[in-house]
This record gives sequence, C-alpha cells and structure tokens, in this order.
Amino acid sequence: MLPVIEVEERVRYSETDQMGVAHNKAYFEWFELGRTEFCRRRGLTYREIEAQGFYLVVVEAHCRYRRPLRYDQEFIIRTSLRESTPKKFVFDYELLMKEDGTLAAEGSTVHIVTNRNSQVVALPDPLRLRIAGD
Repeated sequence: MLPVIEVEERVRYSETDQMGVAHNKAYFEWFELGRTEFCRRRGLTYREIEAQGFYLVVVEAHCRYRRPLRYDQEFIIRTSLRESTPKKFVFDYELLMKEDGTLAAEGSTVHIVTNRNSQVVALPDPLRLRIAGD
C-alpha cells in the first residue's frame, strides 16, 4: 500500500468569492498542489519528468464538494495514487478541515503519459516506479 501524502494549506483571499467561500476552481488547483507534492516526496518532480521529455496530461478530473472551505481556513490536502500503469496514473484526493477533520471535498484525476509531440507513450519503469513504488 502506497503512502498517503498530506499537505497543509490555507484558503487565500484570491481563492474566494464575494462571500468568502472558496471558489470551485481552487479545489482543482489544490489537487494539483497535492499531486505535485506527492510526486516530489516519492522522489520524482514534474520538472524531472518534463526534462526527460514526458508529460502527465490530465484527461479526466472529478470533484465532489461536501462542505465549503472559507477564507483563511486551514485544511489538509490528502493525496494517494490509486492506479499506476506505464501509460496512466490515477490520483485520489481528500480535502479535510484541519480543525476537526471534516471532509470538505474529495476527487480524482486521471493522467496519461505523453511525449513532447503529444503522443501517448509509456513512462519508463525507472521513472514510473519512483512515483508508484511497486
């Protein structure tokens, strides 16, 4: 079982609407932050992946909003890797209110591996295994 990576974050003013509630688009940015940190902590940064001519392209994204996050509220981004194949990665996310662990949102993203010409390719095992660990 792969680890779950947790990142603490705070809702910034620019991420809220006029009522101080986090805008729905911010959740996908927080998912990206969690995913980027997941890969970094597993030993492979997006910068390294791209330097070797590969990209993890989002082909599907889902978010289910449970409770609103509000301006200046602290929360935890919990990220895990559900699936890893040479050509595809599926990440799962939970956003939890830091004060009591209440689930604010949950979601997932599906990524395919492409080269610089936008062709679907396999990520070489030495790179994939640094993220997946299997």
